[in-house]
Amino acid sequence: MKRLYFPNDFLIGCATSSYQVEGALHEDGRESCIWDSFSRKSDKVYQNQNGEIADDQYHLYEEDIDLMSRLGFKSYRFSIAWPRIISYGKINSLGLEHYKRLCRELHKKGMKAMATLYHWDLPQSLEDKGGWLERNTAYEFARYAKVCFEYLADDVDMWITLNEPFCSAYLGYGNGIHAPGLLGGNEIAAHHLNLAHGLAVSEYRKLGLKAPIGISLNPSIPKPSTQSMKDVYAAKIACAFQTDIYLDPLISGEYPKLLTTELGLKFPIEPDDMALIRQKIDFIGINYYSEHVVSFDEKAELRFREEPTWQEETNLQWPVVPFGLLRTLQYFAKKTGNTPLYITENGAAYDDVLAEGRVHDKKRCDYYAQHLEICNQAIEEGINLKGYFAWSFLDNYEWTYGYTKRFGIVYVDFKTQKRYPKDSAYMFRDFNNNYIEY
Repeated sequence: MKRLYFPNDFLIGCATSSYQVEGALHEDGRESCIWDSFSRKSDKVYQNQNGEIADDQYHLYEEDIDLMSRLGFKSYRFSIAWPRIISYGKINSLGLEHYKRLCRELHKKGMKAMATLYHWDLPQSLEDKGGWLERNTAYEFARYAKVCFEYLADDVDMWITLNEPFCSAYLGYGNGIHAPGLLGGNEIAAHHLNLAHGLAVSEYRKLGLKAPIGISLNPSIPKPSTQSMKDVYAAKIACAFQTDIYLDPLISGEYPKLLTTELGLKFPIEPDDMALIRQKIDFIGINYYSEHVVSFDEKAELRFREEPTWQEETNLQWPVVPFGLLRTLQYFAKKTGNTPLYITENGAAYDDVLAEGRVHDKKRCDYYAQHLEICNQAIEEGINLKGYFAWSFLDNYEWTYGYTKRFGIVYVDFKTQKRYPKDSAYMFRDFNNNYIEY
């Protein structure tokens, strides 16, 4: 039996995103987003499933927040649906009111509201004008962010500008696996997303608001398959492309020279862009699920390829590598100094079985326990880690996998919308005194 202690101010929460849980796609003036369109027309989405109903949290948020509270969570990280707030170019008060009610319900239950402004649901009308390949989308994001800041200033306790810009840029505009499914525009989209973050932070600072504001990245810092110079070089390129392309502009105002000088990647930088992007932020969120291994591949566009791993895998074939989280935290601590860090997502998909109202998800419990132990070790090493958010509170719409992959600590019957806490949920319940035994 182990017992792990955490500081009293260590924030334990759970997380979801708007498109994955809300449903109500056609209610209260919400505009369609790129995932509405992509899920219906792309052969990359399982059975063309979409978020039309999802977990129906738009209507069931009070029930969900009550359950979070009973499980002992101190914070809920949710995302605001951009197309609910700015619908066809106009401010939609019905959307704003929904999030105000959600935040106030959280506060009533003694929980903090952590709001993410962008979790991949770009309004379709903006995509029709070029989406993240168009510079103006960054300014439209700043406009949307300012509306949220002004209306929800008294209700949101922590702000996150963007969630996983790597996925938005590379999966959406690089290799086309995610919405909107376009190819070859990664560097353009990446820069415009970085600019959007900077512009939003600028608007926030102008308003003089005090709640912490930051960004959530999904870094990948792969290990080289051997210690040969070529494989070590390949791992550095992979890290630059998947992590430093977003992290370096935040802290140094530059893109990695490995990408610009050695690989010739070009970013559409205009005067003052990098100064905007590198504005001081209050924290950085890290979404961590796994760690990978790469080797040098001269034929590959970016000179690296992923190699097989040996660890046990989740049902997404992601290897379970808890120590990779420590390496990631050490990397961020070294590059960012004393900037507060949060684990804003960590979790695993497994094949859960509901029997007699219970789900005994031992593998997920083990996964969480191992990663929480790493968080404990990081704090003992002096890393400024301030909180941890489990992904996900609910089984939900898992993007191209539709409803076939379950990440939740709460099982959802998608036909009845009934919620069933899994063993992993009760594990977090027993963590509500800032220690965990396992």
